[in-house]
Amino acid sequence: MTATPGLGTPQLASPELLRSVFRRHAAGVAVITAQGDRPVGFTATSLNSAAAEPPLVSFGVGTSSSSWPVLAEAAHVGVHILGEHQRELAATFARSGADRFAPPTAWRTGPEGVPVLDGVLAWLVCRVIARVPAGDHRLMIAQVVVGDPAGSGRPLLYHQGRFNALRD
Repeated sequence: MTATPGLGTPQLASPELLRSVFRRHAAGVAVITAQGDRPVGFTATSLNSAAAEPPLVSFGVGTSSSSWPVLAEAAHVGVHILGEHQRELAATFARSGADRFAPPTAWRTGPEGVPVLDGVLAWLVCRVIARVPAGDHRLMIAQVVVGDPAGSGRPLLYHQGRFNALRD
């Protein structure tokens, strides 16, 4: 491969190339929750609105994640949009081995028995309709059942490996 004027040298596809490119992509930060024998959850930057009619969302989850065994069987999930004031909450749900639902995490049992986090910008409870194999992940597709968009504040973003605030 040859360098393109004004650009670097192209790299062959690899996990590191993908990570390097997506470090430059600012993404909203969400926490996905589900209830099994115990509540589980993880920080996600792969959340997307998949369709408006019917209202569908999608997100990826690693099959090596501690949350995967519950998500693999869950009928419903919680989707929480985090605010810039929730960096510590995002870090807690991103940390392997953390007791994510212990204080200071504030949460309650919501519709369909799904754990719903307090103080978020918005939340949804969704019915899982598909788990699509995608390499070492599953792309989960879920239909919105109920939610609340009324939280206040500005969204938390993930960029260059850090949680960031939105700037005008």
